[in-house]
Amino acid sequence: MGLKFLSLASGSSGNCYYLGTDEYGILMDAGIGIRSIKKTLKENNIELEQIMAVFITHDHADHIKSVGSLGEKYGIPIYATQKVHVGLENSKYIDERLSLSRRIIEKEESVCIKDFKITAFEIPHDASDCVGYLVDYNHHKWVLATDVGHIDNTVGGYIRMANHLVVEANYDREMLRSGNYPGYLKKRISDGNGHLCNSETAEFLAANFDLHLKNIWLCHLSKENNHPDLAYKTVEMAMGAYGIRIGKDVHLNVLKRSAPSEVFLLE
Repeated sequence: MGLKFLSLASGSSGNCYYLGTDEYGILMDAGIGIRSIKKTLKENNIELEQIMAVFITHDHADHIKSVGSLGEKYGIPIYATQKVHVGLENSKYIDERLSLSRRIIEKEESVCIKDFKITAFEIPHDASDCVGYLVDYNHHKWVLATDVGHIDNTVGGYIRMANHLVVEANYDREMLRSGNYPGYLKKRISDGNGHLCNSETAEFLAANFDLHLKNIWLCHLSKENNHPDLAYKTVEMAMGAYGIRIGKDVHLNVLKRSAPSEVFLLE
């Protein structure tokens, strides 16, 4: 069976991604309202009953809003590390505390959900804990790396494995520098434990490109400190400097902050 990818939302107002087959799927993060999740899935012919699990990257508000409803009301297992679950227990941003739906995972130890093999890996970010995910399915390796303070050896290793990569391009350096954010927030975003800027993502992708990478989606763009065209062009130019052709050697898309993407069919 083929693989389908859908971004329900990708930005500081909320993050949620779907990966699945014709029969079943999983969600990565649940940072938008439960009604929006159900509506977007339904519009794309995906029933909530097909969702086998939700995997949480970290406990910041824009990643966890509907975790409680999905887990306790709809009985969908919620997977996260022990530290992230502690963060969820203490968070004022989730709609219901987790109990029966709570599942603990360890970094670098795979979990199987039907034919999906999901592996969490550590990401540097200023949360209780933060992970990215690799999903192995047949010949597909799909990787999510969001809220990345910097690309260290672990993050870089998983990015290099990907056939299909969802990776953060949160801000443009000059837009952040000259923007209206207070100094402490600018520092928090750019100090190595906050977010990736366009050029960091672009330079890493260009320098480490391999032809097994088929799709790149830029995610978690800042509303105030980035623009979709700017993020796209920054990556396109960096790739071009290495002779890598967007649209021929690899497909590049920018995910919308607060609206669903199309459904991408991964061959």
